[in-house]
Amino acid sequence: MAYPNEKLSEEKVFKDPVHRYIHVRDKVIWDLIGTKEFQRLRRIRQLGTTFLTFHGAEHSRFNHSLGVYEIVRRIVDDVFQGRPEWDEDERLLSLCAALLHDLGHGPFSHSFEKVFHLDHEAFTQAIILGNTEINRVLSQIGSDFPKKVTEVIAKTYPNKQVVSLISSQIDADRMDYLQRDAFYTGVSYGHFDMERILRLMRPREDQVVIKYSGMHAVEDYIMSRYQMYWQVYFHPVTRSAEVILTKILHRAKALYEDGYPFKCKPKHFYSIFSEKVTIEDYLKLDESIILFYFQEWQDEDDPILSDLCKRFINRILFKYVEFHPTNEQLMRLMELTSLFKKAGIDPDYYLVVDSSSDLPYDFYRPGEEEERLPIHLLMPNGEIRELSRESEIVDAISGKRRTDHKLYFPLDLLNDFSSKRNIKKKIISLLQLHK
Repeated sequence: MAYPNEKLSEEKVFKDPVHRYIHVRDKVIWDLIGTKEFQRLRRIRQLGTTFLTFHGAEHSRFNHSLGVYEIVRRIVDDVFQGRPEWDEDERLLSLCAALLHDLGHGPFSHSFEKVFHLDHEAFTQAIILGNTEINRVLSQIGSDFPKKVTEVIAKTYPNKQVVSLISSQIDADRMDYLQRDAFYTGVSYGHFDMERILRLMRPREDQVVIKYSGMHAVEDYIMSRYQMYWQVYFHPVTRSAEVILTKILHRAKALYEDGYPFKCKPKHFYSIFSEKVTIEDYLKLDESIILFYFQEWQDEDDPILSDLCKRFINRILFKYVEFHPTNEQLMRLMELTSLFKKAGIDPDYYLVVDSSSDLPYDFYRPGEEEERLPIHLLMPNGEIRELSRESEIVDAISGKRRTDHKLYFPLDLLNDFSSKRNIKKKIISLLQLHK
């Protein structure tokens, strides 16, 4: 039997708390899961620093990637199979892209990317196309197959049906992480009727649509997403940990560039600091490596690096106040920056404005920077209608971006009156912490 069609002699299953079981029958999928590049995802948390807020959030991108694969498998094998609008030849490509869509995530993904100007999607493509075990498995299907997988992930593949399964406003990626993240954080917000949504999905031309009778399940999904972003993903305590993490990485890079003599030399970071990172170097990085350095750097002679690492390792996080970027608040921030310097507290590392922003749902408007594929409903008369045209609930939040700003600082240092007492009291007054 040709490799693309080869099945395992016996179906393999992964016990999963969200989907009950992940089913693997295709040898290609089983081989991909066994590669070292995919196994690396076990060592990268799905939610970065969120485990410091919700202690159950220790799940990995390995968990999530299997979950996305399972949802797509159910769609193409149970819902789309036999429908004339679905090309069965796209099945294996859809499964591989679903499984590998997060392959290029680095440790503490988004914080790490922001500091070093990296792009996990670019690394995902580079790993799939490079000299890797993943590439060798995919190339057995066809010499152009790895490139097809990267095109699906990059949203450039000609068949938009396949793309929309893992990259749209109601895709397998989102449906898995909302439920998985809700399960592991213990919150109730991320739950919605996925079974009904899957059952009512239909392939149509270059998109996937939902039958009109499933509209209320889709509304519930969108509201779940909205709540998860503000209650979990943008939680201010998680953001405090991210601020400290980001500042550690900034400090380490600045010290490296200044020729600082590290006691524990950051050899795993050298190529990243010099912006000459290779795939091999990148794949060696995971969260166990990062945490090893943070443990070691607690004993560095540089007081800022040492203090920030102690904060992260021991969860001594920054406090925060609401911050609205008005002229008055910006003037206050300038005054605070000056006072922090006078107090001997470096504002570059200890006074940080952090902003979070989300657009719960929007439909594509020509000329906008980012195309957001809308959710379409299949009406009883066969017409295709964009969701917000039919749903008053979705229409009410459509296109409405919510932004939240917080100002983070180390309250413990400000409350230490052994030095600069009057300056620190003035800072506390400006931060309105006495209220």
